[in-house]
Amino acid sequence: MDGASSIAAQQRIEQQETFGARRFGAVNWLGLWTLYVKEVRRFLKVITQTVIAPVVSTLLFLVVFTQAFGAARPAVAGVPFVEFLAPGLMMMAILTNAFTNSSSSILIGKVQGNIVDVLMPPLSAAELTVAFVAGAATRGLLVGFITGVTSAAFMAATGAEMRIEALWPIVYFSLAAAIIFALLGVIGGVWAEKFDNLAAVTNFVITPLTFLSGTFYSIERLPAPFQTASHYNPVFYLIDGFRSGFTGVAESHLGIGVLMTLTLMIALAIWCYALLRSGYKLKD
Repeated sequence: MDGASSIAAQQRIEQQETFGARRFGAVNWLGLWTLYVKEVRRFLKVITQTVIAPVVSTLLFLVVFTQAFGAARPAVAGVPFVEFLAPGLMMMAILTNAFTNSSSSILIGKVQGNIVDVLMPPLSAAELTVAFVAGAATRGLLVGFITGVTSAAFMAATGAEMRIEALWPIVYFSLAAAIIFALLGVIGGVWAEKFDNLAAVTNFVITPLTFLSGTFYSIERLPAPFQTASHYNPVFYLIDGFRSGFTGVAESHLGIGVLMTLTLMIALAIWCYALLRSGYKLKD
């Protein structure tokens, strides 16, 4: 963006921090809703790439693992392998798509120079955070829901069943995963200066956290050092809590999972707010 646009955007944001300078009350609901709708429409315009493709990729994991290893794989904690695997894949779809949506939205805006279109309207840093996160969480939850429906159909065709033992862990941990990784996406998008930076975060942070969290296996099968390390991985609690809603079996205490994920959610929200309020790598 050019210098004049950058200065204008910075002045507008500084004015917004003073309540008297805003004509929308404590919250600019119209502006927040408009940015949220813009984020949703952005990924719906390319729904084949943003929704259908992730669903197909996740289903391929389910098909390959169940057909190649399902018959020979013993039950996990008394749960048939396919019933154990499906919720983990659903959660993986939720968090990866939530992260991708918010991070790519901000980075593309920076690369194309139109991030000023988001910074100049009368939206506070908190409103920007909520809109970006809500839009990304919507995509994550939509992909997760469609993955769940198609997985249930596949399981039924193979003689398995996707049951719901408890609804609240499914609702809470899916929302927590979508919000946490949408917040991480905002942080990654603000920090990254090019797509290589964002790819590094995905390859060296997001993917390892996902694959080493019990998505495809029970952590009880790991040696002691790795099993202990898994309990410090927040993705493990997201997957374990979410899976327990379907299977009725959890490898950790759900209360600890709720406390850890809620704390992480609050910390990341504060971090995102601080970044957007300061204009870090956005006003340059």
